[in-house]
Amino acid sequence: MSKTKDFEERYRKGDLPWDTGEHDKNLEQVIKEHSIPPCSALELGAGAGSDAVWLARQGFIVTAIDVSPTAVEIARRKAADACVRIEFIIADVLKDKISPGPFDFVFDRGCFHIFDLPEERSRLAEIIRNRLKPHGYWFSIIGSTDGAEREHGPPRRSVLDIASAVESRFEIISLKVIYLDTNLPEAPRGWACLMRRRK
Repeated sequence: MSKTKDFEERYRKGDLPWDTGEHDKNLEQVIKEHSIPPCSALELGAGAGSDAVWLARQGFIVTAIDVSPTAVEIARRKAADACVRIEFIIADVLKDKISPGPFDFVFDRGCFHIFDLPEERSRLAEIIRNRLKPHGYWFSIIGSTDGAEREHGPPRRSVLDIASAVESRFEIISLKVIYLDTNLPEAPRGWACLMRRRK
């Protein structure tokens, strides 16, 4: 099954261990720690929209993309309930053209790590670089290879996986060990990676 069909099926069934219904606290922390002001923001793999809604409430001008039509429908309802304006787009980030842009800030919570092949991750980094303004930020939350063996949870990526894909295009500002917010019995280990676009 393709990733597109897999995610659509999971949203239709409500099988969403990654969706806590709240915005990601790592996103909130990095915005505050690095004094990133409200600006134009692109979220990749926006899912049910909790993070996009939180960003919009902080004054960001948000464009949110997801491959699942059901996820986007849920997210649009959530934004309407929150009385915030967000542009939602149904798209596959590797296959479809992303517009508008360029953006000041890109956020993904689990988009980078779903790609198994190094060339896919490298292509994603290039796409994001091309949608960012010079010195724009990319903040990515990524499943980690560290921690105990597990059968469930996010795909696992190493520091080498991250650096190999992004380092030629982005300066890594910070790379922190975190625990991902999920509905799983044990929180999986992850990375919170803040990057800045090279010229």
